[in-house]
Amino acid sequence: MLTTQEQIRYQRHLILPEIGVEGQLKLKAAKVLIIGAGGLGCPLLQYLTAAGVGHITIMDGDIVEESNLQRQILYAPSNVGLSKAIVASQKAKAINPLVNVTHINAFITPGNALSVIEQYDIVVDGSDNFTARYLVNDACVIKNKPLVFGSIYKFEGQVSVFNFQNGPTYRCIFPEPPGDDDMPNCAEIGVVATLPGIVGTILANEVVKIITGQKGILSGKLLVIDVTSMHFQVYHFQANPLNKTITALHSKPTHAAEKNYYIDLNTLLELLAYKELQLIDVREADEHHEKNIGGLNIPLNKLEDSYKNLNPASLTVVYCAAGQRSKKAAQFLLGKGFKEIYSLEKGINGYNI
Repeated sequence: MLTTQEQIRYQRHLILPEIGVEGQLKLKAAKVLIIGAGGLGCPLLQYLTAAGVGHITIMDGDIVEESNLQRQILYAPSNVGLSKAIVASQKAKAINPLVNVTHINAFITPGNALSVIEQYDIVVDGSDNFTARYLVNDACVIKNKPLVFGSIYKFEGQVSVFNFQNGPTYRCIFPEPPGDDDMPNCAEIGVVATLPGIVGTILANEVVKIITGQKGILSGKLLVIDVTSMHFQVYHFQANPLNKTITALHSKPTHAAEKNYYIDLNTLLELLAYKELQLIDVREADEHHEKNIGGLNIPLNKLEDSYKNLNPASLTVVYCAAGQRSKKAAQFLLGKGFKEIYSLEKGINGYNI
Protein backbone atom coordinates (compact mmCIF):
# COMPACT_ATOMS: atom_id res chain seq x y z
CA MET A 1 0.00 0.00 0.00
CA LEU A 2 1.02 3.59 -0.58
CA THR A 3 0.78 5.95 2.34
CA THR A 4 -1.01 9.27 2.01
CA GLN A 5 2.36 11.02 1.88
CA GLU A 6 3.54 8.68 -0.89
CA GLN A 7 0.36 9.24 -2.87
CA ILE A 8 0.97 12.99 -2.74
CA ARG A 9 4.68 12.76 -3.50
CA TYR A 10 4.34 10.37 -6.44
CA GLN A 11 1.11 11.83 -7.82
CA ARG A 12 2.65 12.54 -11.25
CA HIS A 13 3.50 8.85 -11.52
CA LEU A 14 0.12 7.69 -10.29
CA ILE A 15 -1.76 9.54 -13.04
CA LEU A 16 0.35 7.88 -15.73
CA PRO A 17 -1.55 4.81 -17.00
CA GLU A 18 1.79 3.14 -17.74
CA ILE A 19 2.82 3.37 -14.06
CA GLY A 20 -0.13 4.09 -11.78
CA VAL A 21 -0.44 2.68 -8.27
CA GLU A 22 0.67 -0.79 -9.35
CA GLY A 23 3.85 0.52 -10.93
CA GLN A 24 4.63 2.74 -7.97
CA LEU A 25 4.25 -0.22 -5.63
CA LYS A 26 6.72 -2.13 -7.81
CA LEU A 27 9.15 0.77 -7.52
CA LYS A 28 8.66 0.82 -3.76
CA ALA A 29 9.44 -2.92 -3.49
CA ALA A 30 12.45 -2.90 -5.84
CA LYS A 31 16.04 -3.35 -4.70
CA VAL A 32 18.65 -1.65 -6.86
CA LEU A 33 22.44 -1.71 -6.54
CA ILE A 34 24.38 1.20 -8.06
CA ILE A 35 28.07 0.49 -8.60
CA GLY A 36 30.01 3.73 -8.75
CA ALA A 37 29.18 7.01 -7.04
CA GLY A 38 30.86 9.15 -9.67
CA GLY A 39 29.61 11.09 -12.67
CA LEU A 40 26.97 8.52 -13.63
CA GLY A 41 26.12 7.40 -10.12
CA CYS A 42 25.25 10.90 -8.92
CA PRO A 43 22.31 11.71 -11.26
CA LEU A 44 21.27 8.05 -11.30
CA LEU A 45 21.00 7.95 -7.52
CA GLN A 46 19.14 11.24 -7.40
CA TYR A 47 16.47 10.24 -9.91
CA LEU A 48 15.93 6.73 -8.58
CA THR A 49 15.58 8.14 -5.09
CA ALA A 50 13.16 10.83 -6.22
CA ALA A 51 11.16 8.26 -8.23
CA GLY A 52 10.53 6.20 -5.10
CA VAL A 53 12.68 3.11 -5.68
CA GLY A 54 12.31 1.60 -2.23
CA HIS A 55 15.74 0.07 -1.60
CA ILE A 56 18.88 1.56 -3.13
CA THR A 57 22.50 0.82 -2.29
CA ILE A 58 25.36 2.91 -3.64
CA MET A 59 28.72 1.10 -3.74
CA ASP A 60 32.06 2.87 -4.13
CA GLY A 61 35.37 2.81 -2.27
CA ASP A 62 36.60 6.16 -3.54
CA ILE A 63 36.73 9.58 -1.88
CA VAL A 64 35.57 12.93 -3.21
CA GLU A 65 38.29 14.91 -4.96
CA GLU A 66 38.33 18.52 -6.07
CA SER A 67 38.42 17.48 -9.73
CA ASN A 68 35.17 15.52 -9.28
CA LEU A 69 33.12 18.65 -8.60
CA GLN A 70 33.02 19.64 -12.28
CA ARG A 71 30.51 16.85 -13.06
CA GLN A 72 29.69 14.82 -9.91
CA ILE A 73 26.80 17.00 -8.89
CA LEU A 74 25.98 15.50 -5.50
CA TYR A 75 29.19 16.74 -3.96
CA ALA A 76 30.26 20.14 -2.62
CA PRO A 77 33.71 21.52 -1.75
CA SER A 78 33.08 20.65 1.89
CA ASN A 79 32.84 16.95 0.90
CA VAL A 80 36.37 16.75 -0.55
CA GLY A 81 38.29 13.96 1.19
CA LEU A 82 35.16 12.16 2.37
CA SER A 83 33.77 8.80 1.23
CA LYS A 84 31.70 9.12 -1.94
CA ALA A 85 29.37 6.30 -0.96
CA ILE A 86 28.65 7.74 2.47
CA VAL A 87 28.13 11.32 1.27
CA ALA A 88 25.99 10.22 -1.68
CA SER A 89 23.73 8.06 0.48
CA GLN A 90 23.29 10.86 3.02
CA LYS A 91 22.31 13.35 0.34
CA ALA A 92 19.96 10.86 -1.31
CA LYS A 93 18.18 10.31 2.01
CA ALA A 94 17.68 14.06 2.22
CA ILE A 95 16.12 14.05 -1.26
CA ASN A 96 13.55 11.42 -0.30
CA PRO A 97 13.30 10.17 3.29
CA LEU A 98 10.56 7.73 2.21
CA VAL A 99 13.06 5.35 0.60
CA ASN A 100 15.81 3.23 2.13
CA VAL A 101 19.21 4.32 0.84
CA THR A 102 22.28 2.48 2.10
CA HIS A 103 25.94 2.51 1.13
CA ILE A 104 28.86 0.12 0.76
CA ASN A 105 32.13 1.96 1.22
CA ALA A 106 34.17 -0.47 -0.89
CA PHE A 107 35.06 -1.24 -4.47
CA ILE A 108 33.51 -4.20 -6.27
CA THR A 109 35.97 -7.14 -6.29
CA PRO A 110 35.93 -10.83 -7.24
CA GLY A 111 35.76 -11.54 -3.51
CA ASN A 112 32.60 -9.54 -2.78
CA ALA A 113 30.79 -9.26 -6.12
CA LEU A 114 28.61 -12.38 -5.92
CA SER A 115 27.56 -11.96 -2.30
CA VAL A 116 26.65 -8.30 -2.85
CA ILE A 117 24.92 -8.61 -6.22
CA GLU A 118 22.72 -11.56 -5.25
CA GLN A 119 20.81 -9.31 -2.82
CA TYR A 120 19.37 -7.00 -5.51
CA ASP A 121 16.79 -7.13 -8.28
CA ILE A 122 18.70 -4.87 -10.68
CA VAL A 123 22.36 -3.84 -10.88
CA VAL A 124 23.46 -0.57 -12.49
CA ASP A 125 27.07 -0.25 -13.54
CA GLY A 126 28.39 3.29 -13.48
CA SER A 127 32.03 2.30 -13.01
CA ASP A 128 34.81 3.97 -14.95
CA ASN A 129 37.12 1.06 -15.79
CA PHE A 130 36.99 -2.11 -17.86
CA THR A 131 38.08 -4.40 -15.04
CA ALA A 132 34.99 -3.50 -13.03
CA ARG A 133 32.70 -3.70 -16.07
CA TYR A 134 33.66 -7.26 -16.96
CA LEU A 135 33.57 -8.28 -13.32
CA VAL A 136 30.09 -6.84 -12.78
CA ASN A 137 28.82 -8.39 -16.00
CA ASP A 138 30.14 -11.83 -15.12
CA ALA A 139 28.73 -11.67 -11.60
CA CYS A 140 25.33 -10.68 -12.98
CA VAL A 141 25.44 -13.59 -15.43
CA ILE A 142 26.27 -16.03 -12.63
CA LYS A 143 23.51 -14.63 -10.38
CA ASN A 144 21.09 -14.03 -13.29
CA LYS A 145 20.57 -10.34 -12.54
CA PRO A 146 19.68 -7.71 -15.16
CA LEU A 147 22.47 -5.18 -15.63
CA VAL A 148 21.89 -1.59 -16.71
CA PHE A 149 25.13 -0.25 -18.15
CA GLY A 150 26.44 3.21 -18.92
CA SER A 151 29.77 4.69 -19.93
CA ILE A 152 31.11 8.10 -20.89
CA TYR A 153 34.07 9.18 -23.01
CA LYS A 154 34.86 12.82 -23.79
CA PHE A 155 31.62 13.88 -25.56
CA GLU A 156 30.15 10.39 -26.11
CA GLY A 157 27.96 8.25 -23.92
CA GLN A 158 26.74 4.65 -24.15
CA VAL A 159 23.77 2.94 -22.53
CA SER A 160 22.55 -0.65 -22.73
CA VAL A 161 20.77 -3.31 -20.68
CA PHE A 162 22.43 -6.70 -20.37
CA ASN A 163 21.30 -10.11 -19.15
CA PHE A 164 17.65 -9.04 -19.25
CA GLN A 165 15.19 -11.91 -19.76
CA ASN A 166 17.93 -14.14 -21.18
CA GLY A 167 19.11 -11.33 -23.46
CA PRO A 168 22.68 -10.53 -24.50
CA THR A 169 25.41 -9.77 -21.99
CA TYR A 170 28.17 -7.15 -21.99
CA ARG A 171 30.49 -9.73 -23.53
CA CYS A 172 28.11 -10.24 -26.45
CA ILE A 173 28.95 -6.77 -27.77
CA PHE A 174 32.40 -6.36 -26.18
CA PRO A 175 33.77 -9.95 -26.18
CA GLU A 176 37.33 -9.17 -25.16
CA PRO A 177 38.73 -6.54 -22.82
CA PRO A 178 41.09 -4.02 -24.37
CA GLY A 179 44.77 -4.08 -23.60
CA ASP A 180 46.19 -2.16 -20.67
CA ASP A 181 47.33 0.63 -22.99
CA ASP A 182 43.79 1.00 -24.36
CA MET A 183 42.05 1.56 -21.02
CA PRO A 184 41.88 5.34 -20.52
CA ASN A 185 39.52 6.87 -17.98
CA CYS A 186 38.13 10.38 -17.74
CA ALA A 187 41.08 11.45 -15.56
CA GLU A 188 43.32 10.81 -18.56
CA ILE A 189 41.18 11.91 -21.50
CA GLY A 190 38.59 14.28 -19.98
CA VAL A 191 34.81 14.45 -20.14
CA VAL A 192 32.41 17.35 -20.69
CA ALA A 193 30.58 18.23 -17.47
CA THR A 194 27.03 17.75 -18.81
CA LEU A 195 27.50 14.28 -20.33
CA PRO A 196 27.27 12.25 -17.09
CA GLY A 197 23.97 13.95 -16.28
CA ILE A 198 22.48 13.03 -19.64
CA VAL A 199 23.68 9.42 -19.56
CA GLY A 200 22.93 8.97 -15.85
CA THR A 201 19.35 10.13 -16.34
CA ILE A 202 18.88 7.66 -19.20
CA LEU A 203 20.23 4.90 -16.96
CA ALA A 204 17.66 5.83 -14.31
CA ASN A 205 14.96 5.77 -16.96
CA GLU A 206 15.89 2.23 -18.01
CA VAL A 207 15.75 1.09 -14.38
CA VAL A 208 12.27 2.59 -13.95
CA LYS A 209 11.13 0.95 -17.20
CA ILE A 210 12.37 -2.46 -16.12
CA ILE A 211 10.77 -2.25 -12.69
CA THR A 212 7.40 -1.03 -13.95
CA GLY A 213 7.28 -3.41 -16.92
CA GLN A 214 7.57 -0.87 -19.73
CA LYS A 215 8.37 -1.77 -23.32
CA GLY A 216 11.41 -0.70 -25.30
CA ILE A 217 14.11 -1.85 -22.88
CA LEU A 218 17.60 -1.37 -24.34
CA SER A 219 18.27 -5.10 -24.32
CA GLY A 220 20.22 -6.19 -27.38
CA LYS A 221 20.63 -2.52 -28.22
CA LEU A 222 23.48 -0.09 -27.57
CA LEU A 223 22.46 3.55 -27.44
CA VAL A 224 25.35 5.83 -28.43
CA ILE A 225 25.02 9.56 -27.77
CA ASP A 226 27.21 12.29 -29.25
CA VAL A 227 26.50 15.50 -27.36
CA THR A 228 28.46 17.66 -29.79
CA SER A 229 26.13 16.88 -32.71
CA MET A 230 23.24 15.68 -30.50
CA HIS A 231 23.15 12.53 -32.60
CA PHE A 232 21.56 9.47 -30.99
CA GLN A 233 22.27 6.11 -32.64
CA VAL A 234 21.05 2.65 -31.61
CA TYR A 235 23.12 -0.39 -32.59
CA HIS A 236 21.55 -3.86 -32.38
CA PHE A 237 23.45 -6.97 -31.35
CA GLN A 238 22.61 -10.60 -30.62
CA ALA A 239 23.24 -12.91 -27.70
CA ASN A 240 26.10 -15.38 -27.89
CA PRO A 241 25.10 -18.42 -25.79
CA LEU A 242 28.74 -19.00 -24.80
CA ASN A 243 28.69 -15.83 -22.76
CA LYS A 244 26.11 -17.42 -20.45
CA THR A 245 28.47 -20.23 -19.47
CA ILE A 246 30.58 -18.20 -17.04
CA THR A 247 30.82 -19.87 -13.65
CA ALA A 248 33.69 -18.10 -11.88
CA LEU A 249 35.08 -14.60 -11.38
CA HIS A 250 38.65 -13.53 -12.04
CA SER A 251 40.75 -10.65 -10.75
CA LYS A 252 41.53 -9.45 -14.26
CA PRO A 253 39.10 -9.27 -17.21
CA THR A 254 39.61 -12.20 -19.56
CA HIS A 255 37.77 -13.62 -22.50
CA ALA A 256 34.71 -15.64 -21.55
CA ALA A 257 36.21 -18.71 -23.17
CA GLU A 258 39.10 -18.58 -20.69
CA LYS A 259 36.71 -18.80 -17.77
CA ASN A 260 35.02 -22.11 -18.52
CA TYR A 261 36.12 -24.97 -20.74
CA TYR A 262 32.74 -26.68 -20.58
CA ILE A 263 29.54 -26.34 -22.58
CA ASP A 264 26.27 -28.19 -22.16
CA LEU A 265 24.29 -29.75 -25.00
CA ASN A 266 21.53 -27.11 -25.05
CA THR A 267 24.08 -24.31 -25.41
CA LEU A 268 25.87 -26.26 -28.13
CA LEU A 269 22.63 -26.72 -30.08
CA GLU A 270 21.93 -22.99 -29.75
CA LEU A 271 25.41 -22.26 -31.05
CA LEU A 272 25.01 -24.54 -34.04
CA ALA A 273 22.00 -22.46 -35.04
CA TYR A 274 23.76 -19.21 -34.19
CA LYS A 275 27.11 -19.46 -35.97
CA GLU A 276 29.53 -21.75 -37.71
CA LEU A 277 31.93 -23.66 -35.51
CA GLN A 278 34.41 -26.53 -35.56
CA LEU A 279 32.77 -29.54 -33.97
CA ILE A 280 35.16 -32.43 -33.28
CA ASP A 281 34.44 -35.93 -31.97
CA VAL A 282 37.63 -37.20 -30.29
CA ARG A 283 36.35 -40.77 -29.78
CA GLU A 284 37.47 -43.72 -31.85
CA ALA A 285 36.03 -44.25 -35.34
CA ASP A 286 33.78 -47.14 -34.30
CA GLU A 287 32.27 -45.05 -31.49
CA HIS A 288 31.62 -42.17 -33.86
CA HIS A 289 29.99 -44.49 -36.39
CA GLU A 290 27.67 -45.97 -33.76
CA LYS A 291 26.38 -42.60 -32.45
CA ASN A 292 27.42 -38.97 -32.97
CA ILE A 293 26.15 -35.39 -33.13
CA GLY A 294 28.09 -34.50 -36.24
CA GLY A 295 31.42 -32.85 -36.80
CA LEU A 296 34.85 -34.20 -37.65
CA ASN A 297 36.03 -37.45 -36.13
CA ILE A 298 39.62 -37.03 -34.90
CA PRO A 299 40.46 -39.56 -32.16
CA LEU A 300 42.33 -38.07 -29.22
CA ASN A 301 45.45 -40.12 -29.93
CA LYS A 302 45.61 -38.68 -33.45
CA LEU A 303 44.89 -35.06 -32.52
CA GLU A 304 48.55 -34.08 -32.24
CA ASP A 305 49.11 -35.09 -35.86
CA SER A 306 45.87 -33.52 -37.16
CA TYR A 307 45.35 -30.26 -35.26
CA LYS A 308 47.33 -28.21 -37.80
CA ASN A 309 44.54 -28.85 -40.32
CA LEU A 310 42.09 -27.04 -38.03
CA ASN A 311 41.48 -23.31 -37.74
CA PRO A 312 42.79 -22.06 -34.35
CA ALA A 313 40.83 -18.80 -34.70
CA SER A 314 37.48 -20.56 -35.11
CA LEU A 315 35.11 -21.39 -32.26
CA THR A 316 35.77 -25.07 -31.53
CA VAL A 317 33.77 -27.60 -29.53
CA VAL A 318 35.11 -31.08 -28.81
CA TYR A 319 33.14 -34.03 -27.47
CA CYS A 320 33.56 -37.65 -26.47
CA ALA A 321 31.56 -40.27 -24.57
CA ALA A 322 31.78 -38.95 -21.00
CA GLY A 323 33.78 -35.70 -21.21
CA GLN A 324 37.21 -36.89 -20.09
CA ARG A 325 38.87 -37.26 -23.48
CA SER A 326 37.31 -34.04 -24.76
CA LYS A 327 38.64 -32.17 -21.70
CA LYS A 328 42.16 -33.36 -22.52
CA ALA A 329 41.62 -32.39 -26.16
CA ALA A 330 40.44 -28.89 -25.20
CA GLN A 331 43.46 -28.35 -22.96
CA PHE A 332 45.77 -29.59 -25.70
CA LEU A 333 44.26 -27.26 -28.31
CA LEU A 334 44.39 -24.30 -25.94
CA GLY A 335 48.10 -24.97 -25.54
CA LYS A 336 48.42 -24.85 -29.34
CA GLY A 337 46.94 -21.36 -29.56
CA PHE A 338 43.25 -22.08 -30.11
CA LYS A 339 41.31 -19.03 -28.88
CA GLU A 340 37.80 -20.37 -28.23
CA ILE A 341 37.66 -24.01 -27.26
CA TYR A 342 34.97 -25.87 -25.31
CA SER A 343 34.44 -29.43 -24.14
CA LEU A 344 30.94 -30.93 -24.12
CA GLU A 345 30.11 -31.43 -20.48
CA LYS A 346 29.26 -35.05 -19.57
CA GLY A 347 29.91 -36.17 -23.17
CA ILE A 348 27.18 -37.43 -25.48
CA ASN A 349 26.45 -40.40 -23.19
CA GLY A 350 25.34 -37.93 -20.55
CA TYR A 351 22.37 -36.84 -22.64
CA ASN A 352 19.37 -38.58 -24.11
CA ILE A 353 20.54 -38.49 -27.72
